[in-house]
Amino acid sequence: MNTLESKTLRLRLVEENDADFILSLRLDERYNAFLSAVPPDVEAQKQWIRKYKHDEQAGNQYYFIIERIDGTPCGTVRVYDLREDSFCWGSWILNQNKTRYAALESAFLVYEFGFEHLGFEKSHFDVMKGNKGVIKFHQRMGAVQIDEDEQNLYFEITKAAVENAKQKLADKIK
Repeated sequence: MNTLESKTLRLRLVEENDADFILSLRLDERYNAFLSAVPPDVEAQKQWIRKYKHDEQAGNQYYFIIERIDGTPCGTVRVYDLREDSFCWGSWILNQNKTRYAALESAFLVYEFGFEHLGFEKSHFDVMKGNKGVIKFHQRMGAVQIDEDEQNLYFEITKAAVENAKQKLADKIK
């Protein structure tokens, strides 16, 4: 699996030469309010990617560049914390180059990867409490809040819920 494609986007696995793009997203104040901080160091980002590629080869996590079909990168997303029947996803960033339905398309591609390629039945993830738009997005997709702490809400979504959302939103993504 090198890429996954939808109507206007594709996901491809991160490579070391994506370090500048990833760092530019993670350091941009428009996108990083709900992300863990990173140092402004391209070499450190490249080193992180090299380490990550070992995890990818071992099947422990997957980090994707989200790009438009024309090849313009517009975001990132990561699949990690693989459990017996569930995978987590996060590090989801979309920039100003995204397509109109990039959030929907990239989310459905992540679920396709986790459910169809990795064989999971559900997904779990956390969202910082202040990230209202992303919370609403996940709830509309059919995610159910299962826990919370001071900073985060914890969600779970099933393969069936994603399929239901996909049918309801088919006119926007096909």
